[in-house]
Amino acid sequence: MIVDCAIYREGHRSEGPLDFSDALDEARATGDAFVWIGLHEPTEAEFEKVSEEFGLHPLAVEDALKAHQRPKLEVYDDSLFMVLKPVVYEPDSDTVSSGEVMIFVGDSFVVTVRHGEGAPLGVVRHRLEAEPEVLRHGPTSVLYSIADASVDHYLEVADELQADLEVLEAEVFSPDDGGSRHTASRIYTFKRQILEFRRATGPLALPVARLSGAGPFGPSVPFVDETAQPFFRDVNDHLTRVNESVEGLDRLVSDILSAHLAQMSVRQNDDMRKISAWAAMAAVPTMIAGVYGMNFDHMPELHWVWAYPAVIALMVVLEVVLYRMFKRRGWL
Repeated sequence: MIVDCAIYREGHRSEGPLDFSDALDEARATGDAFVWIGLHEPTEAEFEKVSEEFGLHPLAVEDALKAHQRPKLEVYDDSLFMVLKPVVYEPDSDTVSSGEVMIFVGDSFVVTVRHGEGAPLGVVRHRLEAEPEVLRHGPTSVLYSIADASVDHYLEVADELQADLEVLEAEVFSPDDGGSRHTASRIYTFKRQILEFRRATGPLALPVARLSGAGPFGPSVPFVDETAQPFFRDVNDHLTRVNESVEGLDRLVSDILSAHLAQMSVRQNDDMRKISAWAAMAAVPTMIAGVYGMNFDHMPELHWVWAYPAVIALMVVLEVVLYRMFKRRGWL
């Protein structure tokens, strides 16, 4: 469905035709305006009218309809197509969910297609409308603002993940909770969330670098104002921080998982040593009792009056000696 359609002239929203086709003609006729159309999970029939009017490439239209795309930047003859994956982190359930935003930028128009709930473009639109000095730079300002808002939210999500990971790390190394059988499952689940986060931030580095004029792609990108490159370089710097943070989180989670498994192995070894020590202590009286339980007439000390208490005393002495020896070695 079409969420919003507006004409922006000299950085200000102006009243125009309700039909987006007439709005585009009016914007191109004046030369100092552009149309911004926002859609949310449009159907094929709804988007077909938009794509025909704005001359969008069929491959980009297919990507925008099907979603589930990696962040990317593609240049076609009549438009620029960019995919972003905004993310939302739910600290209560420790889950990272991502939406998708497809942005078409062309001659006097911007078309944004949103999938999922992780892309609040209404907030970006309202902020831009409050900053006409930014909005007057045309479609480039919309592309920059959406990318900047998404990357800034990445930083917030990275901080939240870092805080929750510190809590999980404290639990792992806690003497009470570190041995929980659910701990490994929680660590692995957390690692999956970081992987989902990385899928949104990692592939975006190349498109943002290209928009900033860096890399082997040349100094400029079609349909993007070259004066905006310093602003995209700022977005690129923030994205680099995010990716470094994600890499650090991923390594730390792997180290925590390895440390937890090592702790579990050590505890299992301690348990086995304790079991072995108690088994050895139980074997001594069992052996002596077994010897004296044999039915023979000619056995040493068999007919002594003090034979029974002497054997019991021998068992006690041997048990005390074994207990002290195992205790000294840390087996008990």
